Amino acid sequence: MRQARVDHGVVSGTFSLDGQTFDVDNNVWVVGDDTECVVIDAPHDADAILAVVGDRRVSAIVCTHAHDDHVRVAPALRERTGAPILLHPAERPLWELTHGSDVTWDSDLADGDRIEVAGTALTVLHTPGHAPGAVCLYAPELGCVFTGDTLFQGGPGATGRSYSDAGLIVASIEAKLFTLPGATVVHTGHGDDTTIQAEKR
Repeated sequence: MRQARVDHGVVSGTFSLDGQTFDVDNNVWVVGDDTECVVIDAPHDADAILAVVGDRRVSAIVCTHAHDDHVRVAPALRERTGAPILLHPAERPLWELTHGSDVTWDSDLADGDRIEVAGTALTVLHTPGHAPGAVCLYAPELGCVFTGDTLFQGGPGATGRSYSDAGLIVASIEAKLFTLPGATVVHTGHGDDTTIQAEKR
C-alpha cells in the first residue's frame, strides 16, 4: 500500500513587489511517497527544494500564486526535474513581473481540479484575494490544506499590494477554507502550521 506523506523545508530569500524588497523565509511542501511527489511552490533556491525531494520523481510543480518568492525558481526546477509547472491563469500579470512573457507555465489550474500523487489527491480551491489566481490545495486523506499566502496562523494573507483585495480574501477563506473540517492542519506559505478551527476562532 502506497502511503503519501508531507515533507517540509524552509528556504530563505527575498520578495519584491511595488518597488519594495523584503527578506522572507518560505515554506517548501513536498507531497508524495518514496517514489514520486509534487512540489508546492518554488521559492528562492532549486537546490534546497531538491534536497527535500531527494531521489523521487517530481510529477508537478504546483504554484499557489505567482509572487516572485513563490515562483522564482519554478522554470529552473522544471528544467532539472522535467515536471510541468501548474498555475492559475489569473496569475499571468504577477508571473510576468518575474519571468516576462517568454517563459510560461505548462498547465492552468482551475477550481475543483484534482492533482493525483502517490495514491492521494490534492483538490484545487481557487481562493482569490492575496492574488487574483491564488489557490489552496486540500488533501483530505492527509488531513491538511496547503494555503500558500491565503491563510496563516493569525489570519489572512496580506492585501496591501498590487493585484490584491482585502474583501475578497476574507470571502475566499470563509467560502472555501472555513467549510473544511476544523481539525484540518493548515500548512502555510510562511511560518508555522495552524488549524482551520484555530483560525475560525
